Amino acid sequence: MSTLAQEITVAGTSVVVAAATHRYLYLRLVKNITASLRLRLGGQITAVALTALVPAGVLTAQYADPTRVAWLVRPVFAWVACAAYLLLVLAVLEVPAYLTTRSLRRRAHVTRHTPAPHTRNTRQPQPGPAMGTSGPAVPASRPDPPTMAGRRLVLARSVALLATATATATTGYGFHRGLGPPDIKTVPIKLPRLHPSLDGMRITMASDLHLGPFFGRAHTARNVRLINNTSPDIVAIVGDLSDGSAEDLAGHAEPLARIASTHGTYFVTGNHDYRYDVDAWIDTLTDFGITTLRNTRNLITHRGGAIDLAGVTDVEGERHHDTPDYDKALADRDASHPVVLLAHQPVQVHESARHDVDLQLSGHTHGGGFFPGNLLAPLTQPVTAGLATFDTTQLYVSRGAGASLPPIRVGAPPDITVIELRSAW
Repeated sequence: MSTLAQEITVAGTSVVVAAATHRYLYLRLVKNITASLRLRLGGQITAVALTALVPAGVLTAQYADPTRVAWLVRPVFAWVACAAYLLLVLAVLEVPAYLTTRSLRRRAHVTRHTPAPHTRNTRQPQPGPAMGTSGPAVPASRPDPPTMAGRRLVLARSVALLATATATATTGYGFHRGLGPPDIKTVPIKLPRLHPSLDGMRITMASDLHLGPFFGRAHTARNVRLINNTSPDIVAIVGDLSDGSAEDLAGHAEPLARIASTHGTYFVTGNHDYRYDVDAWIDTLTDFGITTLRNTRNLITHRGGAIDLAGVTDVEGERHHDTPDYDKALADRDASHPVVLLAHQPVQVHESARHDVDLQLSGHTHGGGFFPGNLLAPLTQPVTAGLATFDTTQLYVSRGAGASLPPIRVGAPPDITVIELRSAW
């Protein structure tokens, strides 16, 4: 299938999914809670408008200058995030709402078929032909129970209110956390081959900056300040620098030129970097004084010791004639000192382990981004966030300093991680 055919298929699928999603939300949040024809018509028009607007916003974010379409992309993806949580909450509530409705039906059925109790007439008989005889039994008076339709309406409105409040609050928190400053984490990692003179060497890693419609120059400048405050020996930018072209976003990346470290700043490509002209981005970073490790390595000597800092391209590079090449990156190196490998995706650790890499630093997962993404990430990646070991290779995965679209964080806060190398000698 050609690239054009794939894009047409994706666009068509997006429209179908958007239509199904907004119809479901219309039924649950509008039609089921009001009989007003005016409100229902307004809900239908809104659902149709959003069905068209969401795919348009997604395509615009991919192909247009992010700095010029932010006015459209931001509200679209804010709604996408909110709609995702509306769907999630409503889906969770479907079963209890159904069971509650069945219970109400059973109770209404029992009430209709239960005879009312009878009482004897205890009033004093009035003079008349029936004087001296007891009066007839009369039914006890009882208020009419609420109708089944009324109860179902109350239930539907309660579900809609709970879903709307939960989704709105969660989305608001997610944007606040996702667009806010990343946490600074310090993680000591012991390397058996690390010379004692390198004990305490600091590698500050910042992955997944995702410059684009939500993250611009101020985002880059803030991250540079945070990185410099860690007093790094080495800075590693582990892929997914942007969601746009270097032509459009180079100015927003320019603060990276002011990163200060003892041994320089290094970059490896991520999957998002191949959506645009990756070579143009590499040239731009070179102008900023940043070295791209494109299946290469640098020997770094520090206080009498040495480490190899290597980097391989992302697995997405295989589709762009830029395949990760571990043999090229690691050939003929001195095995007496450790190698730290930068690779965007954690799944690349299996190849790193086969090449006797001491430590791989990765990003890509965003820690799952937002719930329930943290439950889905392990389906494609061996580690979602944190430190793990594969054979003799250690893998550390950062949640990243930015986020792709929509840029929300729920249960997976952004971070910049300071790796403190520790000697086992």
